[in-house]
Amino acid sequence: MNLRVLRTKLLTEHCFINHRNLASWSSVAYAFNSKPSKIKSLKSQFLGETTGIFGYRELQEPYGFYLLKENAVRKADLLIQEIKSPHRKRKMVRVFDELSDTLCKVADLAEFVRIAHPQDRFSYAAKETSVSISSFVEELNTNRELYDKLKQVAEHGDVCSVDPIDEYIAHLFLFDFEQSGIHLDQETREKIVAFNDYILHVGSHFMNKTLSPRTVLRSQLPESIRHCFSGDGEAVVVSDLFSDSKNELIREAGYKIFLHPDRQQEELLQELLTARKRLANLCGFPTYVDRAVRGSMAGTPDFVHEFLRLLNEKIKPKANKDYSAMLKFKQELNKNAKSLMPWDVAFIVSKLKQKEFDVDSSDYSPYFSLGACMDGLNFIFKSLYNVTLQVVEPAEGELWHDDVRKVSVMEGSEVLGYIYCDFFERSQKPNQDCHFTIQGGRLCDDGTYQKPIVVLLLNLPNPSWSQPSLLTTGMVDNLFHEMGHAMHSMLARTDYQHVTGTRCSTDLAEVPSVLMEYFASDPRVVTKFARHFKTGEVIPERLVSKLQSCKKKFSASETQLQVLYAAFDQACHSHNFVNCSTTDLFAQLQNLYYGLPHVPNTAWQLRFGHLVGYGAKYYSYLMSRAIASWIWHEYFKNDPFNHRAGKKYRNELLAHGGSKPPRLLVESFLGEKLTPESLSDALVKDMNSESVK
Repeated sequence: MNLRVLRTKLLTEHCFINHRNLASWSSVAYAFNSKPSKIKSLKSQFLGETTGIFGYRELQEPYGFYLLKENAVRKADLLIQEIKSPHRKRKMVRVFDELSDTLCKVADLAEFVRIAHPQDRFSYAAKETSVSISSFVEELNTNRELYDKLKQVAEHGDVCSVDPIDEYIAHLFLFDFEQSGIHLDQETREKIVAFNDYILHVGSHFMNKTLSPRTVLRSQLPESIRHCFSGDGEAVVVSDLFSDSKNELIREAGYKIFLHPDRQQEELLQELLTARKRLANLCGFPTYVDRAVRGSMAGTPDFVHEFLRLLNEKIKPKANKDYSAMLKFKQELNKNAKSLMPWDVAFIVSKLKQKEFDVDSSDYSPYFSLGACMDGLNFIFKSLYNVTLQVVEPAEGELWHDDVRKVSVMEGSEVLGYIYCDFFERSQKPNQDCHFTIQGGRLCDDGTYQKPIVVLLLNLPNPSWSQPSLLTTGMVDNLFHEMGHAMHSMLARTDYQHVTGTRCSTDLAEVPSVLMEYFASDPRVVTKFARHFKTGEVIPERLVSKLQSCKKKFSASETQLQVLYAAFDQACHSHNFVNCSTTDLFAQLQNLYYGLPHVPNTAWQLRFGHLVGYGAKYYSYLMSRAIASWIWHEYFKNDPFNHRAGKKYRNELLAHGGSKPPRLLVESFLGEKLTPESLSDALVKDMNSESVK
C-alpha cells in the first residue's frame, strides 16, 4: 500500500463525521474535528525525517537545551563585540535587536516548554536553560559599557543613517536598561537587582495562595448547610465561592469563608507593594504606577485615573438598573429578601439570562465544534486580510504532544508564520488560556523575513471518536480572543523583533484580541460557520439572535466590577496607599466604585492574582476594550467582512506592532485624539448599541 492510499484509509477510519457530510467541512475544520491519528508520523516513517521540538534538531532529547543555550551565548558574545567595536558597520539598533532575538528565541522557547511539556525531563531541562539565559540577560542589563554605547548613539547619532523608527527602538532598548538602574551608581544598581528578585519571590508566594482552599470547623456553619461542604470529620474545606449554588445561605458561607482575610497573605501583598514602591523610587519614579504606565497608551497615572472616574460616572445609572433587576428576581425567589449581596450576582445573572433568552449553553455547543470555529476564523481572516489558515503535517518529534496541531498562515503561496495550537485539556497542563511568542518576526540582513512562531494554549474538551470538541460560548470567545493575539503576531511586519506583534504596551496588545470577541458574537459572522457537528445544520436563527443580546445583558454592572479592580490596582501602587491595610483600601474603593457594599471581614484583593502579573496595568483591560469598541463601530459594525476596512486595520495598526508610540499609532488609525472622555464614551456607546438584526 502506498503512502497516499494509506493516508486516505486512515482519514476515513479515524473520523467521527458522517461521510455524507464530509463535503461541508473544510480541511481546517476536518483537522480540528478529528481525533489525532498516526497520520502525522507517516512522513517520517517513509522518508526518515525527524527533528526536535519546534523543528530544532537539538531538541530531540532534553540535553539539546544545553546546546541551544551554548550556541546562543556564543553568538551573543560575538554581537557584544560588534557593539563595542569602533569599526561597526551596521546600525547599532539592528545589532542590539539581533542580540535580543538570539537570546529571546531560546529563553521564550524554554519558558514555554517548562510550562507545557508533559515530560518532566524536558520541563526540567527547559527550566535550567530558562534560568541560565535569564542570568546571562541580567548580566547584559547591568553592562554599563553596552548601555553607554547605545546611549551615545541615541543622543548623538549613529555612524549609519537611521530613521525615526530606528531612533524610537533605540530609546526603548535604553528604557529597558534603565529599568534595571544601569544609569545609576553601583550601590543603587545592586539594590534594584535585589528588589527585582525579591518582588518575583514574594509575588510567586502570593500567587500560590490566591487559590488555596480555606478550612473551617463544620460546627461554625449553619446546621442546615453543613452537609453541603466536603471535608473529613469536623474540618470543612471551602475551595471556591459556591457562586452557582441555588441556596443563598451556601453562597453566603462560601463567599465569607473563601474571602475571609488572611494575615499572611495580607503581609505578602503589603511586602510586594512596598518593594515595588521602593524599586520605583530607586529608578527615579515617584510611584510604581508612574513606572508602569510610562510608554503606554495611557502615558500617565492621571490619564488612567480620569478614564476610570469618567467611566464609572457614566455607567453608574445603567449599573444601578442592573442591580435593581437582580434584586427584583431575588425577591421572586425569596419574598423576604431585602437587599442584593455580592454573593448573589453571579447566580442571579446566570438565571436571569437563562430565563430571558430561554437558552442554555448546551443549546449552543453542538453548533460550535472546534473545527467549525476554526473554519469561521479562517473565513474572517480571508475576508479581512486575504490570508488563510492551513493545517501543516509536522515532522516527527516537532510537537510536544500528539494533540497539538501546526497551522501555517498563508498569503497566497507565501507562509507568513506558524501557529502551534495546543488546545485540549490534559493533566498537569496549565489551566489558563494564553498566547506565547516562540520566535518574533524581524527583517534579516539578507532581506528575508524571519517568520513569527507562536503557540496558543487553551483548555478545551477533548474530542472522542464519536464527538469533536464542543465549545461553550465562553470558550468560543476565548478562542477568538487568543487567535486575535496570534494574528497580531502573524501580520506584524516590523523590522525589529523587539517590537513585533504583541511586544508592545499592554493597553495596546489587548486591542486586537478583544476586537475578535466582537466577531465571535455577531450574527452575520456566527451564521457563516456555526453548524451542527452531526447533521451540518446551520445554527437556528433564534439562537443567533439571542447570543449577542445575552452577552450585552448586565454589561454595565460587569464593567463596574472591572473598574473597581482597576481602581484598586492603581491606588495600591500610588501615593494614595498609606497608613491602611489593603483590605481597608479595597473596602473604601468598593463603596466608591461599585454598586454593592463591601462585606465586612472579607478581602477579595487577597485572591486577586492579577495584582502580580498586571501590577498597575489592570486598567489595560478596560482601555483596550474601549479602543476595540471604537474600531468595531467605526470600521466593522456595518460589515464585519469589509476587506477595505480589514486592509486598513492590518496595514495601519497590526503591521506596526510596537514600533511606534502606542497612542500615536492608535490616534493615527482612528483619526482622532484619545482622551479619557472619548475612551469612556466608546465603552458606553458599546453598552447602549443595539444588536444587528
